[in-house]
Amino acid sequence: MSDAVKGNAIDRLMERASRALSTTDYFEAESLSARALEKARRVNDFDRMARILLPLQEARRQIRDQASDCGVVRVVERPGDVPEPLEPGCYLVQPPMIGLDARTLWQLGLRRRVPLVAMAREPLTRDGRWPIVAVSEVSVRAKVETPAPIERVESRMSKDEFGGPVPVEWFIDAYERLGDAGIASVDAKEPAAWRVDDLLERLSALPFHEKLHQALASAARQAMHEPLPEFPRRRPPVFDPNSF
Repeated sequence: MSDAVKGNAIDRLMERASRALSTTDYFEAESLSARALEKARRVNDFDRMARILLPLQEARRQIRDQASDCGVVRVVERPGDVPEPLEPGCYLVQPPMIGLDARTLWQLGLRRRVPLVAMAREPLTRDGRWPIVAVSEVSVRAKVETPAPIERVESRMSKDEFGGPVPVEWFIDAYERLGDAGIASVDAKEPAAWRVDDLLERLSALPFHEKLHQALASAARQAMHEPLPEFPRRRPPVFDPNSF
């Protein structure tokens, strides 16, 4: 398939996404834009990637705002804590559930067209903080203060007995910090095309983080003006001191 044909297929997706945005069908706009972004990366079309990210960011911002405007953060410790039918809002997944469960939850929200943002927290650390995590092909972690003072309980997998409540403001701030950590973890000295891939992985873990979209668009614009790396990428083994 020629580059022109591939480009036309991407443009058709984005025309549909633009129409969906104009009619406030944010889930359709999100789905179409995400598909277009994937297709553009597959053919190294960094120009289209940069342009796609703006409507994708807007669709996801609207979904995130609808979720946070519900004013509810649900603490999910077991599958039975997830309401059926699925309800809008923010969801904090905690042990024994893990980051992959949070990913499954927000993906379910997109499929069912329910405005929902989810992230996971890990066991309380000895310094009294929570590692929060989001996963895709990579794991993104950051340590944050707990929503309220809590005592350490060694017998619990979570190392505490926290059951809520969680202020929406705390949740949104923690999500922002997590995405910021994801951006900071990308090596600015790498070729732009590699940074595009790194940021795509982090955006896949944290799709509702606005600055990740902006960082990815910036890297894509830089990649437009650089030759593609000549040699395959070899990544070092990942060591994460915050994992458990």
